[in-house]
Amino acid sequence: MYDVVIVGGGIVGLATALKLKSKNSKQRIALLEKENKIAVHQTGHNSGVIHSGLYYKPGSFKAKNCLDGYYALIKFCEEEEIPFDLCGKIVVATHENQLPALQMLHERGKQNGLKKLRLLDPSEIKEIEPHTKGIKAIHVPQTGIIDYRIVAEKYAEKFQLMGGDIFLENKVEEINETSNSLEITTNKQNLSTRQIVNCAGLQSDLVARLIGIKINYKIIPFRGEYFKLKKEKEYLVKHLIYPVPDPNFPFLGVHFTRMAKGGIEAGPNAVLAFRREGYKKSDIHLGELIDFLTYPGFRKVASKYWKTGLGEMYRSFSKKAFTKALQELIPEIQENDLMVGGSGVRAQACDKDGGLIDDFLVMEGKRFINVGNAPSPAATASLAIGNQISQMVLKKQP
Repeated sequence: MYDVVIVGGGIVGLATALKLKSKNSKQRIALLEKENKIAVHQTGHNSGVIHSGLYYKPGSFKAKNCLDGYYALIKFCEEEEIPFDLCGKIVVATHENQLPALQMLHERGKQNGLKKLRLLDPSEIKEIEPHTKGIKAIHVPQTGIIDYRIVAEKYAEKFQLMGGDIFLENKVEEINETSNSLEITTNKQNLSTRQIVNCAGLQSDLVARLIGIKINYKIIPFRGEYFKLKKEKEYLVKHLIYPVPDPNFPFLGVHFTRMAKGGIEAGPNAVLAFRREGYKKSDIHLGELIDFLTYPGFRKVASKYWKTGLGEMYRSFSKKAFTKALQELIPEIQENDLMVGGSGVRAQACDKDGGLIDDFLVMEGKRFINVGNAPSPAATASLAIGNQISQMVLKKQP
Protein backbone atom coordinates (compact mmCIF):
# COMPACT_ATOMS: atom_id res chain seq x y z
CA MET A 1 0.00 0.00 0.00
CA TYR A 2 1.44 3.36 -1.07
CA ASP A 3 0.44 6.66 0.49
CA VAL A 4 0.73 8.42 -2.88
CA VAL A 5 1.24 7.26 -6.46
CA ILE A 6 2.23 9.88 -9.02
CA VAL A 7 1.46 9.17 -12.66
CA GLY A 8 3.94 10.76 -15.07
CA GLY A 9 7.72 11.04 -14.98
CA GLY A 10 8.09 14.51 -16.42
CA ILE A 11 9.58 17.40 -14.49
CA VAL A 12 6.33 18.33 -12.68
CA GLY A 13 5.67 14.75 -11.53
CA LEU A 14 9.26 14.37 -10.36
CA ALA A 15 9.26 17.73 -8.56
CA THR A 16 6.04 16.72 -6.80
CA ALA A 17 7.53 13.38 -5.76
CA LEU A 18 10.66 15.10 -4.44
CA LYS A 19 8.70 17.73 -2.48
CA LEU A 20 6.34 15.14 -0.98
CA LYS A 21 9.22 12.93 0.15
CA SER A 22 11.11 15.94 1.53
CA LYS A 23 8.12 16.99 3.65
CA ASN A 24 7.52 13.53 5.10
CA SER A 25 10.25 10.95 4.55
CA LYS A 26 8.10 8.17 6.06
CA GLN A 27 5.52 8.34 3.27
CA ARG A 28 5.54 5.50 0.78
CA ILE A 29 5.55 7.18 -2.62
CA ALA A 30 5.77 5.65 -6.10
CA LEU A 31 6.04 7.32 -9.49
CA LEU A 32 4.84 5.53 -12.63
CA GLU A 33 6.25 6.35 -16.08
CA LYS A 34 5.15 4.55 -19.23
CA GLU A 35 8.42 5.14 -21.10
CA ASN A 36 11.75 3.40 -20.44
CA LYS A 37 13.27 6.58 -19.01
CA ILE A 38 12.07 9.79 -17.37
CA ALA A 39 11.55 13.22 -18.98
CA VAL A 40 10.94 11.80 -22.47
CA HIS A 41 8.15 14.06 -23.69
CA GLN A 42 7.52 17.74 -22.88
CA THR A 43 10.43 17.99 -20.42
CA GLY A 44 12.90 16.45 -22.85
CA HIS A 45 11.73 18.39 -25.90
CA ASN A 46 11.39 21.96 -24.65
CA SER A 47 13.68 24.86 -25.51
CA GLY A 48 15.43 24.95 -22.13
CA VAL A 49 14.50 28.49 -21.12
CA ILE A 50 14.39 29.64 -17.50
CA HIS A 51 11.36 31.93 -17.67
CA SER A 52 11.24 35.11 -15.63
CA GLY A 53 7.46 35.59 -15.23
CA LEU A 54 7.10 38.45 -17.71
CA TYR A 55 4.07 37.21 -19.66
CA TYR A 56 1.63 35.99 -17.06
CA LYS A 57 -1.48 37.70 -15.74
CA PRO A 58 -0.73 39.11 -12.26
CA GLY A 59 -2.29 36.96 -9.56
CA SER A 60 -2.57 33.91 -11.82
CA PHE A 61 -1.31 30.47 -10.84
CA LYS A 62 1.33 30.85 -13.56
CA ALA A 63 2.58 34.24 -12.36
CA LYS A 64 2.96 33.24 -8.71
CA ASN A 65 4.46 29.82 -9.37
CA CYS A 66 6.81 31.05 -12.07
CA LEU A 67 8.46 33.60 -9.80
CA ASP A 68 8.57 31.31 -6.75
CA GLY A 69 9.73 28.43 -8.93
CA TYR A 70 12.38 30.58 -10.61
CA TYR A 71 14.16 31.32 -7.34
CA ALA A 72 13.73 27.73 -6.10
CA LEU A 73 15.17 26.38 -9.37
CA ILE A 74 18.20 28.70 -9.29
CA LYS A 75 18.90 27.74 -5.66
CA PHE A 76 18.50 24.01 -6.45
CA CYS A 77 20.85 24.22 -9.44
CA GLU A 78 23.48 26.11 -7.46
CA GLU A 79 23.33 23.53 -4.65
CA GLU A 80 23.44 20.56 -7.03
CA GLU A 81 26.00 22.16 -9.39
CA ILE A 82 23.70 21.96 -12.42
CA PRO A 83 24.94 24.37 -15.11
CA PHE A 84 22.72 27.27 -16.17
CA ASP A 85 23.23 30.73 -17.62
CA LEU A 86 21.12 33.81 -16.81
CA CYS A 87 21.96 35.37 -20.15
CA GLY A 88 18.86 37.60 -20.43
CA LYS A 89 16.52 38.16 -23.35
CA ILE A 90 14.88 40.92 -25.33
CA VAL A 91 11.23 41.06 -26.47
CA VAL A 92 11.18 43.11 -29.65
CA ALA A 93 8.44 45.19 -31.30
CA THR A 94 9.06 45.51 -35.03
CA HIS A 95 5.85 47.42 -35.91
CA GLU A 96 4.00 50.36 -34.36
CA ASN A 97 0.85 48.30 -33.77
CA GLN A 98 2.84 46.04 -31.39
CA LEU A 99 3.79 48.90 -29.04
CA PRO A 100 0.65 48.77 -26.83
CA ALA A 101 1.17 45.02 -26.24
CA LEU A 102 4.86 45.61 -25.49
CA GLN A 103 3.97 48.32 -22.97
CA MET A 104 1.40 46.00 -21.40
CA LEU A 105 4.07 43.29 -21.03
CA HIS A 106 6.42 45.79 -19.38
CA GLU A 107 3.73 46.76 -16.85
CA ARG A 108 2.78 43.13 -16.27
CA GLY A 109 6.40 42.19 -15.61
CA LYS A 110 6.72 44.96 -13.01
CA GLN A 111 3.46 43.88 -11.34
CA ASN A 112 4.82 40.32 -11.18
CA GLY A 113 7.86 41.56 -9.25
CA LEU A 114 10.52 41.62 -11.96
CA LYS A 115 13.32 44.05 -11.18
CA LYS A 116 15.61 45.81 -13.65
CA LEU A 117 13.28 45.50 -16.66
CA ARG A 118 14.37 48.08 -19.19
CA LEU A 119 12.69 49.56 -22.27
CA LEU A 120 15.13 49.85 -25.18
CA ASP A 121 15.18 52.18 -28.16
CA PRO A 122 16.59 50.97 -31.54
CA SER A 123 20.19 51.94 -30.70
CA GLU A 124 20.01 50.18 -27.32
CA ILE A 125 18.60 47.07 -29.03
CA LYS A 126 21.68 47.08 -31.27
CA GLU A 127 23.98 47.28 -28.24
CA ILE A 128 22.56 44.00 -26.91
CA GLU A 129 21.74 42.27 -30.21
CA PRO A 130 23.66 43.99 -33.05
CA HIS A 131 21.82 42.11 -35.82
CA THR A 132 18.27 42.57 -34.51
CA LYS A 133 15.89 45.11 -36.02
CA GLY A 134 13.24 46.69 -33.81
CA ILE A 135 11.59 49.98 -32.92
CA LYS A 136 11.33 49.22 -29.21
CA ALA A 137 12.10 46.29 -26.90
CA ILE A 138 12.08 45.10 -23.31
CA HIS A 139 15.32 43.78 -21.84
CA VAL A 140 14.65 40.99 -19.31
CA PRO A 141 17.92 40.22 -17.49
CA GLN A 142 16.46 37.38 -15.36
CA THR A 143 15.79 34.99 -18.27
CA GLY A 144 18.23 32.11 -18.61
CA ILE A 145 18.97 28.78 -20.30
CA ILE A 146 19.30 25.28 -18.85
CA ASP A 147 18.94 21.61 -19.79
CA TYR A 148 15.76 20.49 -17.99
CA ARG A 149 16.53 16.82 -18.56
CA ILE A 150 19.51 17.17 -16.23
CA VAL A 151 17.27 18.91 -13.66
CA ALA A 152 14.63 16.15 -13.93
CA GLU A 153 17.28 13.44 -13.54
CA LYS A 154 18.54 15.13 -10.37
CA TYR A 155 14.99 15.34 -8.95
CA ALA A 156 14.63 11.59 -9.65
CA GLU A 157 17.99 10.74 -8.11
CA LYS A 158 17.26 12.64 -4.89
CA PHE A 159 13.74 11.20 -4.64
CA GLN A 160 15.07 7.64 -4.94
CA LEU A 161 17.88 8.27 -2.44
CA MET A 162 15.17 9.25 0.06
CA GLY A 163 13.44 5.92 -0.52
CA GLY A 164 10.95 6.79 -3.26
CA ASP A 165 10.11 4.22 -5.94
CA ILE A 166 10.18 4.95 -9.69
CA PHE A 167 8.68 2.31 -11.98
CA LEU A 168 9.57 2.76 -15.65
CA GLU A 169 7.73 1.10 -18.53
CA ASN A 170 4.57 1.06 -16.38
CA LYS A 171 1.61 2.36 -18.36
CA VAL A 172 -1.54 2.85 -16.30
CA GLU A 173 -4.35 0.80 -17.83
CA GLU A 174 -7.03 0.74 -15.13
CA ILE A 175 -7.87 2.48 -11.85
CA ASN A 176 -10.56 1.20 -9.50
CA GLU A 177 -11.72 2.63 -6.19
CA THR A 178 -12.37 0.52 -3.10
CA SER A 179 -13.61 1.64 0.31
CA ASN A 180 -10.14 2.70 1.48
CA SER A 181 -7.83 2.78 -1.56
CA LEU A 182 -7.35 3.17 -5.29
CA GLU A 183 -6.24 0.05 -7.13
CA ILE A 184 -3.97 0.77 -10.10
CA THR A 185 -3.34 -1.76 -12.83
CA THR A 186 -0.39 -1.13 -15.16
CA ASN A 187 0.88 -3.26 -18.02
CA LYS A 188 3.34 -4.81 -15.52
CA GLN A 189 1.90 -4.81 -12.00
CA ASN A 190 -0.89 -3.89 -9.57
CA LEU A 191 -0.49 -1.21 -6.90
CA SER A 192 -2.68 0.09 -4.10
CA THR A 193 -2.58 3.70 -2.99
CA ARG A 194 -4.45 6.11 -0.75
CA GLN A 195 -4.02 9.01 -3.21
CA ILE A 196 -3.13 9.58 -6.86
CA VAL A 197 -1.47 12.64 -8.35
CA ASN A 198 -1.98 12.82 -12.12
CA CYS A 199 0.95 14.56 -13.86
CA ALA A 200 0.64 12.66 -17.13
CA GLY A 201 1.03 15.66 -19.46
CA LEU A 202 -0.03 14.70 -22.97
CA GLN A 203 -2.02 11.78 -21.53
CA SER A 204 -3.40 13.61 -18.48
CA ASP A 205 -7.04 13.82 -19.61
CA LEU A 206 -7.06 10.08 -20.40
CA VAL A 207 -5.64 9.26 -16.95
CA ALA A 208 -8.19 11.64 -15.37
CA ARG A 209 -10.98 9.61 -16.94
CA LEU A 210 -9.47 6.37 -15.62
CA ILE A 211 -9.55 7.89 -12.13
CA GLY A 212 -13.21 8.81 -12.72
CA ILE A 213 -12.76 12.58 -12.75
CA LYS A 214 -15.41 14.50 -14.67
CA ILE A 215 -13.49 16.96 -16.83
CA ASN A 216 -14.75 19.50 -19.36
CA TYR A 217 -11.56 19.79 -21.40
CA LYS A 218 -9.44 17.72 -23.76
CA ILE A 219 -5.69 17.74 -24.29
CA ILE A 220 -4.97 18.91 -27.84
CA PRO A 221 -1.35 18.34 -28.90
CA PHE A 222 0.39 21.19 -30.73
CA ARG A 223 3.74 20.45 -32.34
CA GLY A 224 6.44 23.10 -32.32
CA GLU A 225 9.12 22.69 -34.99
CA TYR A 226 12.58 24.25 -34.84
CA PHE A 227 15.38 25.09 -37.18
CA LYS A 228 18.99 25.45 -36.02
CA LEU A 229 21.38 28.15 -37.18
CA LYS A 230 24.43 26.87 -39.01
CA LYS A 231 27.58 27.15 -36.90
CA GLU A 232 29.00 29.99 -38.97
CA LYS A 233 25.81 32.03 -38.44
CA GLU A 234 25.52 31.65 -34.66
CA TYR A 235 27.19 35.05 -34.23
CA LEU A 236 23.87 36.64 -35.29
CA VAL A 237 22.33 35.81 -31.88
CA LYS A 238 23.98 36.78 -28.60
CA HIS A 239 21.21 36.02 -26.09
CA LEU A 240 17.48 35.19 -26.51
CA ILE A 241 15.34 37.18 -28.94
CA TYR A 242 11.52 37.06 -28.83
CA PRO A 243 8.78 38.86 -30.77
CA VAL A 244 5.83 40.55 -29.08
CA PRO A 245 3.34 37.67 -28.67
CA ASP A 246 -0.22 37.69 -29.97
CA PRO A 247 -2.24 38.30 -26.77
CA ASN A 248 -5.11 36.15 -28.09
CA PHE A 249 -2.99 33.08 -28.84
CA PRO A 250 -1.21 31.08 -26.07
CA PHE A 251 2.07 30.72 -27.98
CA LEU A 252 5.04 33.10 -28.02
CA GLY A 253 5.78 33.18 -31.76
CA VAL A 254 8.98 32.13 -33.53
CA HIS A 255 12.07 33.30 -31.65
CA PHE A 256 15.80 32.70 -31.26
CA THR A 257 17.11 30.71 -28.31
CA ARG A 258 20.66 30.02 -27.23
CA MET A 259 20.80 26.41 -26.05
CA ALA A 260 22.46 25.26 -22.82
CA LYS A 261 24.11 22.39 -24.72
CA GLY A 262 25.35 24.74 -27.46
CA GLY A 263 23.92 26.10 -30.70
CA ILE A 264 21.03 28.43 -31.58
CA GLU A 265 17.45 27.27 -32.15
CA ALA A 266 14.98 29.25 -34.24
CA GLY A 267 11.28 28.61 -33.77
CA PRO A 268 8.91 27.10 -32.88
CA ASN A 269 5.78 27.32 -34.94
CA ALA A 270 2.59 25.80 -33.48
CA VAL A 271 0.68 23.23 -35.56
CA LEU A 272 -1.84 20.56 -34.63
CA ALA A 273 -0.02 17.26 -34.09
CA PHE A 274 -1.80 14.29 -35.65
CA ARG A 275 -1.25 12.18 -32.53
CA ARG A 276 -0.61 12.97 -28.88
CA GLU A 277 3.09 12.23 -29.19
CA GLY A 278 3.43 13.27 -32.82
CA TYR A 279 6.93 14.72 -33.11
CA LYS A 280 7.11 14.31 -36.90
CA LYS A 281 4.73 15.35 -39.66
CA SER A 282 4.43 11.67 -40.55
CA ASP A 283 3.35 10.68 -37.00
CA ILE A 284 -0.37 10.01 -37.43
CA HIS A 285 -2.80 8.09 -35.23
CA LEU A 286 -6.12 8.06 -37.03
CA GLY A 287 -8.22 7.39 -33.93
CA GLU A 288 -6.57 10.20 -31.94
CA LEU A 289 -6.78 12.61 -34.87
CA ILE A 290 -10.51 11.96 -35.36
CA ASP A 291 -10.96 12.42 -31.60
CA PHE A 292 -9.34 15.90 -31.77
CA LEU A 293 -11.12 17.00 -34.95
CA THR A 294 -14.57 15.96 -33.72
CA TYR A 295 -14.20 17.59 -30.30
CA PRO A 296 -16.57 20.61 -30.17
CA GLY A 297 -14.01 22.75 -28.34
CA PHE A 298 -11.34 22.19 -30.98
CA ARG A 299 -13.77 22.98 -33.80
CA LYS A 300 -14.52 26.30 -32.10
CA VAL A 301 -10.77 27.00 -31.71
CA ALA A 302 -10.26 26.18 -35.40
CA SER A 303 -13.05 28.53 -36.48
CA LYS A 304 -11.64 31.31 -34.27
CA TYR A 305 -7.97 30.95 -35.24
CA TRP A 306 -8.19 29.42 -38.71
CA LYS A 307 -6.16 32.20 -40.31
CA THR A 308 -3.38 31.96 -37.71
CA GLY A 309 -3.51 28.17 -37.92
CA LEU A 310 -3.14 28.16 -41.71
CA GLY A 311 -0.14 30.47 -41.41
CA GLU A 312 1.49 28.15 -38.87
CA MET A 313 0.80 25.12 -41.07
CA TYR A 314 2.21 26.89 -44.12
CA ARG A 315 5.41 27.69 -42.20
CA SER A 316 5.61 24.03 -41.22
CA PHE A 317 5.89 23.00 -44.87
CA SER A 318 7.66 26.10 -46.25
CA LYS A 319 11.18 26.87 -45.11
CA LYS A 320 10.93 30.12 -47.06
CA ALA A 321 7.88 31.22 -45.03
CA PHE A 322 9.58 30.20 -41.77
CA THR A 323 12.64 32.23 -42.76
CA LYS A 324 10.46 35.24 -43.55
CA ALA A 325 8.99 35.12 -40.03
CA LEU A 326 12.50 35.02 -38.55
CA GLN A 327 13.60 37.94 -40.75
CA GLU A 328 11.14 40.15 -38.86
CA LEU A 329 13.65 40.02 -36.01
CA ILE A 330 16.95 39.44 -37.85
CA PRO A 331 16.73 40.64 -41.48
CA GLU A 332 20.13 39.09 -42.35
CA ILE A 333 18.86 35.53 -41.84
CA GLN A 334 18.69 33.60 -45.11
CA GLU A 335 17.01 30.32 -45.93
CA ASN A 336 20.33 28.50 -46.36
CA ASP A 337 21.45 29.64 -42.87
CA LEU A 338 18.93 27.22 -41.34
CA MET A 339 19.18 23.48 -40.74
CA VAL A 340 16.27 21.29 -39.64
CA GLY A 341 16.22 21.09 -35.84
CA GLY A 342 14.16 19.17 -33.34
CA SER A 343 10.53 19.45 -32.33
CA GLY A 344 8.35 19.27 -29.25
CA VAL A 345 4.68 18.67 -28.55
CA ARG A 346 2.80 20.90 -26.13
CA ALA A 347 -0.16 19.46 -24.22
CA GLN A 348 -2.71 22.27 -24.57
CA ALA A 349 -5.95 21.90 -22.61
CA CYS A 350 -8.96 23.06 -24.60
CA ASP A 351 -12.41 23.41 -23.04
CA LYS A 352 -15.74 22.59 -24.69
CA ASP A 353 -16.42 26.26 -25.45
CA GLY A 354 -13.27 26.60 -27.53
CA GLY A 355 -11.13 28.22 -24.85
CA LEU A 356 -7.43 27.40 -24.90
CA ILE A 357 -6.79 27.19 -21.16
CA ASP A 358 -3.84 29.47 -20.52
CA ASP A 359 -3.24 29.10 -16.79
CA PHE A 360 -2.13 26.02 -14.88
CA LEU A 361 -5.19 23.89 -14.11
CA VAL A 362 -5.18 21.77 -10.95
CA MET A 363 -8.28 19.93 -9.68
CA GLU A 364 -8.63 17.96 -6.48
CA GLY A 365 -10.99 15.38 -5.03
CA LYS A 366 -11.11 13.04 -2.08
CA ARG A 367 -8.31 10.77 -3.32
CA PHE A 368 -6.76 12.61 -6.24
CA ILE A 369 -4.95 15.70 -7.44
CA ASN A 370 -5.32 16.19 -11.19
CA VAL A 371 -2.82 18.44 -12.99
CA GLY A 372 -4.91 19.05 -16.08
CA ASN A 373 -2.89 21.82 -17.74
CA ALA A 374 0.77 22.62 -17.07
CA PRO A 375 2.24 24.34 -20.13
CA SER A 376 5.23 26.68 -20.14
CA PRO A 377 6.58 27.90 -17.69
CA ALA A 378 5.90 24.62 -15.84
CA ALA A 379 9.53 23.50 -16.07
CA THR A 380 10.78 26.76 -14.53
CA ALA A 381 7.98 26.62 -11.95
CA SER A 382 8.30 22.87 -11.27
CA LEU A 383 9.51 23.10 -7.66
CA ALA A 384 6.84 25.68 -6.79
CA ILE A 385 4.10 23.58 -8.45
CA GLY A 386 5.45 20.46 -6.72
CA ASN A 387 5.43 22.28 -3.40
CA GLN A 388 1.84 23.44 -3.87
CA ILE A 389 0.62 19.98 -4.93
CA SER A 390 2.44 18.32 -2.02
CA GLN A 391 0.69 20.67 0.43
CA MET A 392 -2.67 19.75 -1.12
CA VAL A 393 -1.84 16.03 -0.78
CA LEU A 394 -0.70 16.31 2.84
CA LYS A 395 -3.90 18.14 3.84
CA LYS A 396 -5.90 15.07 2.77
CA GLN A 397 -3.88 12.70 4.93
CA PRO A 398 -5.08 11.79 8.44
